Amino acid sequence: MSESDWDTVTVLRKKAPKAATLKTESAINKARRQGIPVETTQKFNAGTNKQHVAAKNTSKLDRETDELRHKTLAPSVAKLIMQGRQAKGLSQKDLATQICEKPQIVNDYEAGRGIPNNLILGKMERIIGIKLRGKDIGTPMAPPTKK
Repeated sequence: MSESDWDTVTVLRKKAPKAATLKTESAINKARRQGIPVETTQKFNAGTNKQHVAAKNTSKLDRETDELRHKTLAPSVAKLIMQGRQAKGLSQKDLATQICEKPQIVNDYEAGRGIPNNLILGKMERIIGIKLRGKDIGTPMAPPTKK
């Protein structure tokens, strides 16, 4: 019975303090008071958000008087799209479904508000059969030849 002593407690392992508690101001001061060497370094650019710094040419942009906008479709091309669609007997929605776009895009292109996109114009050219890009705008397109 002398081998099992219930009054003594043996601690096998004590948990080390977490890194967050070691970095607190009070933990650093406690270590300094005990004479433990403490090394503190400050991170370069710590606490600053340098990824959104204003560019050096900001004042140049502020002095700019031109109003910058996207180029829109020429009114002549918009009219050609409308005439070609109506000649084929298609509604805006029908044309949009055939070129796999939203009806709003066809509406914008016909109103001259659309931003020119060669992919969309190419699809429209194939459906309505009129050239909408290049030198000979408005000429009928030749049907595709078989190989």
